[in-house]
Amino acid sequence: MPDQYVPGSQAGLPLHARNRLTAMRQDAKQKGLFTSDLSINEFLLVREAGFDPLGLVVGSSIYHIGWQMPALNKSQELDVLTQAMYHARELAMTRMEEEADMLGADGIVGVRLDVGRQEWGENLAEFIAIGTAVRNRAGEHYRAPNGRPFTSDLSGQDFWTLLRSGYRPAAMTMGNCVYHVGYQGLGQWFKQVGQNCEMTTYTQAIYDAREHALARMQSEAEQMNADGIVGAQITEKSHGWGSHIIEYFAIGTAIIATRADHEIQTPQLILPLSG
Repeated sequence: MPDQYVPGSQAGLPLHARNRLTAMRQDAKQKGLFTSDLSINEFLLVREAGFDPLGLVVGSSIYHIGWQMPALNKSQELDVLTQAMYHARELAMTRMEEEADMLGADGIVGVRLDVGRQEWGENLAEFIAIGTAVRNRAGEHYRAPNGRPFTSDLSGQDFWTLLRSGYRPAAMTMGNCVYHVGYQGLGQWFKQVGQNCEMTTYTQAIYDAREHALARMQSEAEQMNADGIVGAQITEKSHGWGSHIIEYFAIGTAIIATRADHEIQTPQLILPLSG
């Protein structure tokens, strides 16, 4: 479902964003000023890993989410809503990557994806992607296999550990599923009143929705020949659709090995001096 990505494109960026990024870009004539949402420790560890932060990069999309009428007693995926939620996030991610391109970045660390409702309309939502663009100081190639800047939601500490252990982030991979959980029939409800029993209709629906989201996240990683996904998370939200319509969203960072040996540094014992 991802849109076609063109490295170097600025098609999705407003004029003010292009002006801001042009002023921040470092070259032989100007030093440039970086911005970052990294903590002090994360900033120093990213630098220790051989990367320089270039600037805070943002992408957004305000999206009108359509409607799909479910059958009340049937558990089913709502394809229209699934595609809308995925496409809106992909638009925000692509614009964030376009900003990173303008800064000459190799990738983006500490990426966050947020969804917020606006008061302009019941079916409007803003999708925001934000992170810190970084560039390898030695000029090594760290872009994803598809030519995009790599994206990662790992912390600065995890990013440093990953690189030191012989892996690199390829891209954030995601999968989602908006699912209608069917209502139980009245007869079935009466049979279960006052009894301890599994609500199989609900169990199977929720299980199926999670599996769809996980399988799609894994499929994205397989398409880029990743070795695995780290930091995977699954979130569950209704986004105002009601209690029986839920989105399951799976996201993680796909990684690729950079060498055959993966030596893990011995942990150091640190004793705090404060009580």
